[in-house]
Amino acid sequence: MPEKEPIGVIGVGWVGLCTAACFADLGHHVYARDILPEKVESLSRGEVPMHEPGLSELVRGNAERLRFTTDIGEVLDNASLLFCCVDTPPTYSGDADLSRVEAVIAELGGSVGHAIVMKSTVPVGTGRSIRRRFGGVGYVSNPEFLKEGSAIKDFMHPDRVVIGADSESEPFADRVQALYEPLGTSVVRTDVASAEMVKLASNAFLATKISFINEIANVSEELGADVSEVARGMGLDDRIGPKFLQAGIGFGGSCFPKDVSALKQLAGNTGYHFQLLTAVVEVNELQKRRTIGKLQKHLGSLAGKEIALLGLAFKPNTDDVREATSLVLSARLQGEGANVRVFDPVAADGAREMLGGATITDSALEALEGADGAVLVTEWPEFAELDWVDVHQRMRVPVIVDGRNFLDREALVAAGFRYEGIGR
Repeated sequence: MPEKEPIGVIGVGWVGLCTAACFADLGHHVYARDILPEKVESLSRGEVPMHEPGLSELVRGNAERLRFTTDIGEVLDNASLLFCCVDTPPTYSGDADLSRVEAVIAELGGSVGHAIVMKSTVPVGTGRSIRRRFGGVGYVSNPEFLKEGSAIKDFMHPDRVVIGADSESEPFADRVQALYEPLGTSVVRTDVASAEMVKLASNAFLATKISFINEIANVSEELGADVSEVARGMGLDDRIGPKFLQAGIGFGGSCFPKDVSALKQLAGNTGYHFQLLTAVVEVNELQKRRTIGKLQKHLGSLAGKEIALLGLAFKPNTDDVREATSLVLSARLQGEGANVRVFDPVAADGAREMLGGATITDSALEALEGADGAVLVTEWPEFAELDWVDVHQRMRVPVIVDGRNFLDREALVAAGFRYEGIGR
C-alpha cells in the first residue's frame, strides 16, 4: 500500500487539533504548527489542553504520525497541503478578524507548490482576496462542520465534505478530495465563494431554527401548549426534522453567535439588511432576559438572593464557555443584586476570570445548598441524576428554572419544587 500524503496543519486550537488527530488516525503523517511553544511542548507529551471526548486518546494513539512544532519551515519541507485552522474572531465592527489568516499566508511567501486549505471560518470573498494578494499559493476552501462534544465522530462520519477551488487550484482540490475518500461521504465540489458561504449559511440556518422554536416556546407558555410536544409533532415532518428544535435559554459557543453576526455584517457591507438574522439575534438575547423574569416571578426582587447556576459550558461534553449563556446570566443576576454560585464538571477553570463576583463551587450540591433558586444552564447528565428530594431539603426556596427542559418535571413537582421550564 503506497504511503499516504503527509499534510500540514497550521493553528492547533480545537479545530486544528481535531483535524490533525483524525488525519493521523487515517494514516497520514501530520506536521502541526502552533506559535505557542508551551502548547507545542504539552501536545508533544500527549497532553491535550481541551475537553473533547476521544481526542486525547486519538492524539496519544497516533503519536508516531503526529509532529507538533513551532517551525513553519519544518511544515513546508514535509507537506504541501496546509490546513489553515487559525481563529477568526469578530472585530468591534462585527467583521471577522483575518489577521491570523493573513499572517499564515504571509509566512508562506508566495511559495509555489504549496496550497492553503482553509478550515478557518472566513467571510465570503476571502479566498478571492488571498489569491489576488498572494498569487503564488494555491487555495482550497474546505470549511469544517465539527460540533463540540462530538468532533471526532463528525470528522470520521461527516454528512458531507465541501471543497471549493478556482481553476488554477483544481489539482490541489483533487488531492484534498482524495484525503477524504476513506470516509465514503458525499463531496460537494464548487467555487471558493460558494464553499465559504455554505459554512456561514449552515450555521445561520441552524441558529434560526433554534430561535424559531424558542419563539414558539414563548407563545406556548402564554397559550398553554407544551413546546416539547409541539417540537415532537413538527420534527416528524421530514421537511423539518427533529434536530435543533429543543427550546431553551439561547444558543452560544464559538460558532453560532460569531457566524450569524458575520453573515449579517457581510450582508450589511453590501447594503443589504438581513432582517431575519437580526430577529434571530434578538430572540436569542430575549431568552436570557426571560430566565431572569422566571426567577423574579417566584422570588420577587433578586437583591440578596442566593442563586445557583448548574452548568457553565455552552453545551455538554465540552469545556468551551465562549458566548455561553451562563456568563450572561451570571452577570445579569449579579446586576440584580443576587449572589451567584456556579458549578460545572469541566468548564469552571476556563470561566473563572469571566464570572466577576460569582462563586465557583466544587459540586452541584454545594452550589444548591441554601439557594433561593437554581437555573439549569447546561444539560450535563449528572444533573438529571441528582437526588432532587435531597436537594429540596437543602435549598432555602425550592425554585428551579430548567433552561433546557432536561429534568423530570413531574418528579420535581412531586418533590415540592416550583418548576419553570421553557415553553411548558
